[in-house]
Amino acid sequence: MTDHHEPGGRTHYHRDGHVAVIELDNPPLNVVSLAMTDSLDRHLAQAADDPSVRGVVITGRGDRAFCAGSDIGEFDDYMYPGRVVDLKLRHQNEVFDRLENLTKPTVAALNGLAYGGGLEIAMCCDLIVSAPDTKVALPETRLGVFPSSGGPIRLARRIGPARAKYLIFTADPIDARTGYEYGLVNELVEDGDVRAGAISLAHRLAAGPRIGLAAVKELINRSHTDDAQSLREASLAFSDQAFSSPECAAGVHAFRTRTAPNFAAADSVAEVAR
Repeated sequence: MTDHHEPGGRTHYHRDGHVAVIELDNPPLNVVSLAMTDSLDRHLAQAADDPSVRGVVITGRGDRAFCAGSDIGEFDDYMYPGRVVDLKLRHQNEVFDRLENLTKPTVAALNGLAYGGGLEIAMCCDLIVSAPDTKVALPETRLGVFPSSGGPIRLARRIGPARAKYLIFTADPIDARTGYEYGLVNELVEDGDVRAGAISLAHRLAAGPRIGLAAVKELINRSHTDDAQSLREASLAFSDQAFSSPECAAGVHAFRTRTAPNFAAADSVAEVAR
């Protein structure tokens, strides 16, 4: 797909084998604008619709920021009853939910600070990779508002309600090392390229079984909202699908022959057969 060159931000999309890399681009700090949200939506759809994509990395372009939050320059249009929801938040929440619910494993590579909407995007990903000193924050209360695209909910699920309240109430940034201790960040890249570390992790995930990983992701995401019986039935349905799949056959064969399973090849054969 050719990048759309809208004013006020966009995303870039490229492939690294079975991994799709989506870069947020709105210099100098990659702030979330309406144009960038639309572009992210298109590239998420592209990754979702391509069966050869088995993992996704979200990162920022440049070295200063993953994403520094919303474009404050747009706020004048929102400061009237009903405006911010219709003009920004409803669509933004839909796009962020689409990222969270993508059936493929997703990794956020924090190449620089992640504030506000930037941290909200990162928390939509399954895993977050960062350098130890990178700063993260949800500072919206300093503007008299609050993180409105899932931030309080996703942060509480990741680090617990008490820590989530403290970070949002105070609006203070923390470094990624502290975020790692809290369970917000999954992997620290002590030295070297965070993007490369995230892409390497995404390749590990992309080599896993598509059906199994998608099932685990959906069940974990639904564990916050669904009752035990519906989760059990969903797990049984996923299990039936997984056990009867070419991926299971490939995994069992690899175990018996002491070789590495090639789940991507098994899945490709199944796609051609369909």
